[in-house]
Amino acid sequence: MMRIAVDAMGGDDAPRTVVHGAVAAAREDGLALTLVGAQTVLEDELARFPEADSLSIRILDAADVVRMDEPALAVRRRPRASVRVAAEAVAAGQAAALFTAGHSGAAVVASHGAFGLLEGIERPAVAAMIPTRDGVAVLVDAGATVSCRPQHLLVFARLGAAYATVMLGIDRPRVGLLCNGEEAGKGTPLVRGAFARIAATDLHFIGNLDASELFTGAADVIVCDGFTGNVVLKTSEGLVEAIDGLMADEMARSVTAQVGAVLTRGALRRFRARLDYSEYGGAPLLGLRHLCVIGHGRSSSKAIATGVRLAARLARERLVSRIEADLLASGGVPAAAPHGVAQ
Repeated sequence: MMRIAVDAMGGDDAPRTVVHGAVAAAREDGLALTLVGAQTVLEDELARFPEADSLSIRILDAADVVRMDEPALAVRRRPRASVRVAAEAVAAGQAAALFTAGHSGAAVVASHGAFGLLEGIERPAVAAMIPTRDGVAVLVDAGATVSCRPQHLLVFARLGAAYATVMLGIDRPRVGLLCNGEEAGKGTPLVRGAFARIAATDLHFIGNLDASELFTGAADVIVCDGFTGNVVLKTSEGLVEAIDGLMADEMARSVTAQVGAVLTRGALRRFRARLDYSEYGGAPLLGLRHLCVIGHGRSSSKAIATGVRLAARLARERLVSRIEADLLASGGVPAAAPHGVAQ
């Protein structure tokens, strides 16, 4: 059975919501899970589910946790932090992947330390799914590496393309570089340097992608540094919530609007589903030797279950091995210039 290590103490509503979602994934998908966290607390939570005894769920004791308001590097001082213990369990072969909805920075640090990077990779990247008019696209990096060099964006392009091939089933995904205009000379020195490097590869590079085209479906993979990607992701989530609230306000203004809402209920439900991050469950941290999937801190039990399923799917589809093979087939990642040397 596929076993996933779940950081049961990670997330705004942990451990209750995490355990609820994990039990659902184990029950409905036949997954084997290791819940990592304070043992007595997790035993009490599991006792709320009569079916838990019949499921393949273990508890791995980890008494400590990295709080959301702490710096990411705090995990290095917490050898018994749940996310760190979970990552070490995966590295030791006790689970095929890690899922956490806790402190994303701590997850990056813990996974990086426990797993190590694939050969030729200098920085990991979070690959998040964003909705487009044509379906979905991969945004990479969505927050793992804030300070980047052009070489890093080249690697992110390769990682994102490999992930899109697995998730979206596209043999040659279209790769776009997020910029403030489409012209090749646009952007910061980072973007201009990355443009030249990506254009020289065998990737299906479509050039710069203007921010106004982010959700049009023009690209299957959208490449940027982690700071920009995280701002884009959180702005998008905020915009979705604002639109949802504005629509609800307008529908409550008159009887006519309420009747219209009833008539368009199916379309509105599908609209919300396309924009709901819980439909994707989480985002993998690419470039590591083992698999880590990071969920939203505000994840509901549904989003937790979806994230655990995503971790299991990517483990079954051997995402890490496929990325490694893709890097080898492309001749590897060219060595980066020393720090301080223009790239």
